[in-house]
Amino acid sequence: MSAELWRPTAGCGPACLPGVRRAQVSPARRVARLLGVLGMVLVGAGMVVLLPVLPAAERAAVVRGWARGTAGALGVRLAVRGRLPRRRALLVANHVSWLDILAVLAVAPARLLAKREVRRWPVLGLLARAGGALFVDRSRPRDLPHTVARIAATLRAGHPVAVFPEGTTWCGVVPSADCRPRRGFRPAAFQAAIDAGAPVVPLRISYRSATTGATTTTAAFLGDETLWRSVRRVLAARDLVVDVAVTAALHPAPGADRRLLARTAESAVHLLPPRPVASRPTLTAVGPVGVTGPVGVPGSVGVPGSVAVPGSVGVPAAGAGLGLAA
Repeated sequence: MSAELWRPTAGCGPACLPGVRRAQVSPARRVARLLGVLGMVLVGAGMVVLLPVLPAAERAAVVRGWARGTAGALGVRLAVRGRLPRRRALLVANHVSWLDILAVLAVAPARLLAKREVRRWPVLGLLARAGGALFVDRSRPRDLPHTVARIAATLRAGHPVAVFPEGTTWCGVVPSADCRPRRGFRPAAFQAAIDAGAPVVPLRISYRSATTGATTTTAAFLGDETLWRSVRRVLAARDLVVDVAVTAALHPAPGADRRLLARTAESAVHLLPPRPVASRPTLTAVGPVGVTGPVGVPGSVGVPGSVAVPGSVGVPAAGAGLGLAA
């Protein structure tokens, strides 16, 4: 099986990034932000020693505070809508930027599923390991069942896990088939939630200008662009806001089909219309006050809700072909 299964690509390129006329802060402000970020990196280095010995609740609070502080040092404001369930869950989000990681950790400190290369990143790799990140070798697709088993075990142990199932970043603005990752949300991680009996919580991440309210690709990290170039663009941005919307939780039934669950979660993110699947049973969104509606319109953001995902009808069993469904 080709390793490209683990290396999805999107059609976004330099043309998707904002032009040079975008609003920017002064050079002095950029330097101040950079110094602030370096200070937060040093704080993160100290957290490497502290995190493993902290109780779970305190560890989560420290990680949340560090992520919020780092975003603030970058000049990025965080706006959150909705509320996460208090129990363990698989958090799945669309992927626009490296900033998505800070946004998720600032909202819901969770164990991240990250590519193996992150282990070698200075300071951040150590911090990821100290925070309990799960690493996957995307050059070894045969390891996929083992990765799914580790995610399931982590969920069973009561720890939330965060995954970016698109597998690559893209601008997230233009709903074009040529721009989005070809296969959308990969279903493998959703099998872990089914196996562990854990809910799936889709997170919708977007970036906008606080001045105009318009969606922006300033934070997007695309193609062959270097991380430093992307960081410089964020440091220079004026009034950048990252919005994180927590949508209704999906509760898969035992034996549910992971592909259907992945497509339902992708639809809940609301970036694009849902992709077709072989068979789509009716799914019902159940809000806290008993209001029901179709899955395409889950419980309103800001009000916790849930979606019951029954077993598949006329679709292969959930465990079929697990090693082939990245």
